[in-house]
Amino acid sequence: MKRFIILSFTIFVFFSFSEIDWGFYAHSRINYLAVFTLPSEVIGFYKKHIDYIEREAVGPDKRRYASKHEAVRHYIDLDVWGTPPYDDLPRNWIDALISKTTLHYISKNGDTSQITDNQFIELEKFEWRYKRFFQNNILNNYYEDNFNFDCDSLKSILKNPNFDCQTAFAADHLSEFGILPWHLQSMQFKLTKAFEDGDLKRILRYSADFGHYIGDAHVPLHTTENYNGQLTNQRGIHGFWESRLPELFAEETYDFWVGQAKYIEDKESFFWNIVLESHELVDSVLLIEKDLSKTFPKEQQYCVEERGATLVETPCRDYAAAFHERMNGMVERRFRDAIYAIGCVWYTAWIDAGSPKLDFEKVAKIEKDEELEKAFRGGKIKGREHSN
Repeated sequence: MKRFIILSFTIFVFFSFSEIDWGFYAHSRINYLAVFTLPSEVIGFYKKHIDYIEREAVGPDKRRYASKHEAVRHYIDLDVWGTPPYDDLPRNWIDALISKTTLHYISKNGDTSQITDNQFIELEKFEWRYKRFFQNNILNNYYEDNFNFDCDSLKSILKNPNFDCQTAFAADHLSEFGILPWHLQSMQFKLTKAFEDGDLKRILRYSADFGHYIGDAHVPLHTTENYNGQLTNQRGIHGFWESRLPELFAEETYDFWVGQAKYIEDKESFFWNIVLESHELVDSVLLIEKDLSKTFPKEQQYCVEERGATLVETPCRDYAAAFHERMNGMVERRFRDAIYAIGCVWYTAWIDAGSPKLDFEKVAKIEKDEELEKAFRGGKIKGREHSN
């Protein structure tokens, strides 16, 4: 997928060493620390499973090796949609997908045509009849590809139903630029439902996954088309910011006390504010690193370090420290904010599910997904890589 610490630190992409060796530090650490933000009613349950919550924080990054549909959940290229605050980009998932999806049909002779707005019974795409059609025929089959649906269902919303339609399909033009904030809304729903159902395995799996995506949302470079500095000749800055800096300085200097998690009243705004706050930092990240690279001695910018049996090139500690200092605590703030936000979404899901009683002693045993591990260790990322 196209892409703080927190996050897809899955790959220290910048450099050529195994992600299995060390690249997951930030995600795991953030999930672990989020447990300690929880109120007394739920902290016992999460502490009982803290090893799983910590370990499986990297699950979504591993799934990028197994599914082509995973990557877009980790980022959103906000800059392709205009300028802040992106008011024309619907905050609601269905409205956003409708606004960026086109409908097409293929006739008997094989000609492909796009349905235009003036062919609909209602000209307004967000009118209730069109929304119902979209939900019933397209949304349930959603993936970031073209997908087929029934010609008769298409005819039901057109002014002229007597047209030559042999096959109909929808083309999604939204997901190629990432769906992160909308996926956070989906994860909130899934975790709440898992609590309602009392399904411990799903509660834990969704909690760990949710923590990962929340972490990604706090990374500025997860919100821009220039996600790895490839457009400004700064290739590798993604791994520098979200992996190298926390790996070097989190345990040494970060203050991990963020206070107790609170209930989220407006989930949609909560998720979008995280993403928009991250995006506001993009220019600072890029400009500071660009200026530093011009003033810091070239021979002191990258060093060779030993990682297990491998020698890798990585930003030197002094260069990383200078970058860290120039950003004036940015990485630490986003790290802390991610910890707090994760605790809040977990707690909110539990409250919205009716505050079910949790067994603090029962341990859910979840088998390791061997197929996923195999894909991760031996495969290639399906979708945009941070290092590309």
